[in-house]
Amino acid sequence: MTTVTVLSTGVTPADVLAVARGTAKVVLDPAATEAMAASRSIVDGIEAAGRPVYGVSTGFGALANTFVAPERRAELQHALIRSHAAGVGAPMPREVVRAMMLLRVRSLALGRSGVRPLVAEALVDLLNHEVTPWVPEHGSLGASGDLAPLAHCALVLLGEGWVLGPAGERIPAADALRRVGLKPVSLAAKEGLALINGTDGMLGMLLLAVSDARHLFAMADVTAALAIEAMLGSERPFLPELHAIRPHPGQAASAANIHRLLQGSAVMDSHRDDLAHAVQDAYSMRCAPQVAGAARDTLDFVEVVAGRELLSVVDNPVVLPDGRVESTGNFHGAPLGFAADYLAIAAAEVGAIAERRVDRLLDVTRSRELPAFLSPDAGVNSGLMIAQYTAAGIVAENRRLAAPASVDSLPTSGMQEDHVSMGWAAAKKLRTVLDNLTSLLAVELLSAVRGLQLRAPLTPSPAGRAALDVLGRTIGEPGPDVFLAPLMEAACEVVRGPELRAAIEREIGPLA
Repeated sequence: MTTVTVLSTGVTPADVLAVARGTAKVVLDPAATEAMAASRSIVDGIEAAGRPVYGVSTGFGALANTFVAPERRAELQHALIRSHAAGVGAPMPREVVRAMMLLRVRSLALGRSGVRPLVAEALVDLLNHEVTPWVPEHGSLGASGDLAPLAHCALVLLGEGWVLGPAGERIPAADALRRVGLKPVSLAAKEGLALINGTDGMLGMLLLAVSDARHLFAMADVTAALAIEAMLGSERPFLPELHAIRPHPGQAASAANIHRLLQGSAVMDSHRDDLAHAVQDAYSMRCAPQVAGAARDTLDFVEVVAGRELLSVVDNPVVLPDGRVESTGNFHGAPLGFAADYLAIAAAEVGAIAERRVDRLLDVTRSRELPAFLSPDAGVNSGLMIAQYTAAGIVAENRRLAAPASVDSLPTSGMQEDHVSMGWAAAKKLRTVLDNLTSLLAVELLSAVRGLQLRAPLTPSPAGRAALDVLGRTIGEPGPDVFLAPLMEAACEVVRGPELRAAIEREIGPLA
């Protein structure tokens, strides 16, 4: 069990992952509590003075010029949450909602939102008691941030709305709070708005995606190397001196990975000095680090953007230490939407080039003496023929998903919010692209392992031996056709999980 402390300066990406995907408990640092209390005192002073301030004594959006009497301002905040919890569709995954909640605590803890500390503490209580709001997938336009998804979270604080049950069922929030001994919160002026204005949903998804992509891009080097080895490809295109003359850091890292993964292989030794061997391998083999490396560089950019957002105040209006309350546009998700779309394009291409290697492995005219579709008895048996069909269909879907969401915009709120980011949609489809990339790499892994098995008695590289050991327990030896879907699912779990990479790194050292 670990503890994540939310500071007055925020949290780290590792903190978000620990809460979203792990069992970490959350605590508020005393300095964060003090920052929130100081910010709240400014809002209380504004209320006492009767000054008109957006979201404190006025309506919202197109209703910003509508004055709200003091005795109705608490009602205003509750009405805001209820009306904005207007999403539809399937519930977002638990990890996304927990990431979003922690990031909203982070936002409040920065001390620029004018809320009482008890509001942030109530969110912390939900996290620590594993009460996860039911947040529908549709509703956010990415400006003013993730209004509808955050409102569904905030509604649970009021004892209303829905919560995800243990089996994914929908449970009334009042019942869920009662079960763990928590009481609903009554909101004061500004607090409803502070709970829903910001980029926490799209940022949470982006941080989860960054972690997933970092692992998958390393696994892409592994599956590429195994496929190249199985196809009797050359290791020469991955020599470090060839990548020093084109100094893209991601390309150099990917090439170094692939070169190391191919060492110590009797399969590679068998054709290294063969004059009949191809002078140049196909692009899908030779250019693997150029594509995967460009994706790595894209990921580095996205990580910088997400890191900046973790330091950002994204509420509106914001309460400044000198007593001013100013409206901002910091809730607009354009930086995150652009980043998510960019990473989706890169990840889609990593999957596309992997599918091209799969096609070569299965094609008897290009696989360098491997049997057709990697079946020892092709004809009666189809081998991995339809696994490649599946991969081709996924590549086509990823190409559709790679079309950027962030170039779209529909005006809302009576033209007050006349340009929106679609950042939520960009981040959500990025996660789908990465799920699809996992499946594509799994097909390549399965195909490469079959290819290496068929190269026996030649022994593969240490990486190849590790892959044969880890995946071979499930897929067995080449033979008659079997029910293929479970084998593909097993390969997905191997790609997604840490076991294969750990086994390889024990043999050759850490991969970049």
